[in-house]
This record gives sequence, structure tokens and C-alpha cells, in this order.
Amino acid sequence: MFLGEFEYRIDEKGRLPLPPRFRQRLKDGLVIAPSPEKCLSVYTISEWKKMAESLAGGGLSPSKMRKIHRALFATAFHTEIDAQGRIHLPITLRTYAELADDVVVAGANNYLELWDKSAWEAEKSDDLAEAWQILESLEKH
Repeated sequence: MFLGEFEYRIDEKGRLPLPPRFRQRLKDGLVIAPSPEKCLSVYTISEWKKMAESLAGGGLSPSKMRKIHRALFATAFHTEIDAQGRIHLPITLRTYAELADDVVVAGANNYLELWDKSAWEAEKSDDLAEAWQILESLEKH
């Protein structure tokens, strides 16, 4: 389980350190993909495979599956952690998520999210308010 939030800086070569506590889980490689919220999602290989398998049994038409495959798999990148605990973020992903210098690595249960620091602060504020409302509505049922 990935928990917590951590601030790091991207170096001049586009490398980002990952929190030491997560490195062991990611030692076999990871997949970085764009997220709809203008951040990047980081998955273990096993989580990425689970997601791919769940899509295969989704019952969608072939044309919809091709669109999903293009959106998810063509924009994702496989990478590995280097000896210093860093990952390389391709320029296309950095540009998409508007990652320049200060980045927040946020745990999101079974994956990580990489956010521009200022975008994270705004998103976190909105998410907390909405999450409490969602939890309260669940308690009423």
C-alpha cells in the first residue's frame, strides 16, 4: 500500500527520486502513465497487468477497446529505478503534467501519483472537502 505525500525536485536530466519506503515494491520496474487529473500515475508492474487484464474482460466494443488501449498503453512508459532511487520521467509526461521542478509524490493506495507542487495543493484542498462529503453520504446508508 502506498501512503503519504513527499516532496522532491526533478533534476536537469528529468530524474525524480522516489521515497525510500517505496523503492523495494518498485524494484522490478514500474509503469508511468498520464492521469485525467493532469498528474502522472505510477504503477507496479503487477498492478499495471491487473488493470490491463480487467480491461480485457470489460465487454466493450472493439472500437472502444482500441480507443482505450491507445489512450492508456500508447502514452504509458515502462522504467526502472536507478541505483540512487530515481526514475526518469520522459519529457512528454513531464509536459502533460506540467512538472518542472518541485514535485509531490502522493500515495494513492495501490499506485502513486506525481503532481506539480502547486497543482497538488489545490487538488488536495478540493479532494479533502469532497472526500468528507462522500464519506458522510456513505454513513447515511
